[in-house]
Amino acid sequence: MAGPAPFVDMGKKAKDLLTKDYNFDQKFTLSMLSSTGMGLTATGLKKDQIFFGDINTVYKCGNTTVDVKVDTYSNVSTKVTVNDVWPCSKAALSFRIPDHKSGKLDVQYLHPHAAIDSSIGLNPTPLLELSATIGTKELSLGGEVGFDTASASCTKYSAGIGLNKPDFSVALLLTDKGQALKASYIHSVNAFTSVAAEMTHRFSTYENNFSIGSFHAVDPFTVVKTRFSDNGKVAMLCQREWRPKSLITFSAEYDSKAINASPKMGFALALKP
Repeated sequence: MAGPAPFVDMGKKAKDLLTKDYNFDQKFTLSMLSSTGMGLTATGLKKDQIFFGDINTVYKCGNTTVDVKVDTYSNVSTKVTVNDVWPCSKAALSFRIPDHKSGKLDVQYLHPHAAIDSSIGLNPTPLLELSATIGTKELSLGGEVGFDTASASCTKYSAGIGLNKPDFSVALLLTDKGQALKASYIHSVNAFTSVAAEMTHRFSTYENNFSIGSFHAVDPFTVVKTRFSDNGKVAMLCQREWRPKSLITFSAEYDSKAINASPKMGFALALKP
């Protein structure tokens, strides 16, 4: 549907260019999909000397998707999503075992001129969240608010405006309960190269933070990304699709302010037979 994106996606294009796929650990992912609609994904992550892993199963049947994940700590996360509960809407029920207070119900409604997301915790003192955007696919205005019924206080409130064009996208967000102003910009230089920048100003401390990055497609199967931040960290990523839907990614980051620290290196292998 050609309408405004949900509020959570405002500024997402620039953020993805600056952060997506960067990994400074060792990660392995194996995904398999059957003709019956069953999908299985196994993920392993080695961080320092600790290994984390999980197995995720997704089953789709008609308008319903069931997603179950089991991790190395025996936590079981389940999410059931039903599309078109009524026209242009979807609902999702999620919970984690053994956390009996983790139940949550999410409802999304998309309209040609509006996008509304709501969430309520399924416990005696739920956390309530609501976000909405109005406008068009090109220009949208939105906000979000969170309320904790246990303490009768707002946990968050933000507002923002976004402008999307075929070759660039701009977003301006007032976040952290009005304590920070964030601006993001992404521009497609050509079909192979894009650049992005993100800057945050905190009113209480007058502190400014920024990151700039680039994306370049060397060929149809290889991309290179770079990132530089005001904290002195420089990062680079090289990703290669060595077979259809299977990716190998190398990441590196150097902290120019930590002279005695070694650069961080990461490797990720994603297989999808």
